[in-house]
Amino acid sequence: MGVKFGPAGQAGNYPGRSSVEYPGWLASQGLDAFEYQCGKGVNVGEETAWAVGVAAREHGIQLSLHAPYFINLANPDPVSLKKTTNYVLAACQVADWMGAVRVTVHTGALMKRTRREALDIALISLREVIRACDGEGYGHITLCPETMGKINQLGDLDEVLELCRLDERLLPCIDFGHLYARSLGELEGEEATRRILDRVEEKLGADRASRFHSHFSKIAFTPGGGEKCHLTFDQEDFGPDPVPLMRELARRGWSPTVICESAGTQARDAQEMQTLYRRFLKGPGEKEREGV
Repeated sequence: MGVKFGPAGQAGNYPGRSSVEYPGWLASQGLDAFEYQCGKGVNVGEETAWAVGVAAREHGIQLSLHAPYFINLANPDPVSLKKTTNYVLAACQVADWMGAVRVTVHTGALMKRTRREALDIALISLREVIRACDGEGYGHITLCPETMGKINQLGDLDEVLELCRLDERLLPCIDFGHLYARSLGELEGEEATRRILDRVEEKLGADRASRFHSHFSKIAFTPGGGEKCHLTFDQEDFGPDPVPLMRELARRGWSPTVICESAGTQARDAQEMQTLYRRFLKGPGEKEREGV
């Protein structure tokens, strides 16, 4: 199957405005994935969602959807849990209309709790969210808890993997830029990339590991907080570099979905990752020998 590549949201170089026409434009750029953004709220109607889904299927674009950013699985307050559950259900409804196969979900904030306390709360909350999704007929949609970029957020790699062990249908959304930012630049490069992917396989098994969901972009960070802002591949002050991940995915023969979240250049940068990946699939060549 191979890796699928595409952008999060509408790229800055998209010449149109219509979300219905966007899948066709992505296909014309050689991409095959798209993550529809509902981060600020689920505000898309059924007719539009259906039309986007039809266009995506016509053009061979695999759809995923990002649930609202303000989801907080680590808040034990019953009112907050009800809101979180409803946000996920609303996202799943739109995903179902579209035929999107995955919904990315934020994990939440520590809220002055220890990481273990926050994770234990999130495990209970996510179990309730899964139960609600099953009850509403959305059990076929894969929820993807996301690794987060700020240090005071729940969602380092091990925390996300523990959440995913709740149910075999869950897949991690591994945001390599977030992991880079929350580790203050430590988690990047060949060795770190291998460790990350090995850890996913160790905790979730070879099958789920090979199909993980992913976000990728360069991200600026601050020493005290982690993630500051998303960048473009042209900016060189911060990482991570996409080359190690593309090389390692080709070497392993895995087939994740890689969604690029670069700031405005997400389609172009997704194409760059796709080109790197395909080059590494073909084996050592002039560019690889030169250290690409």
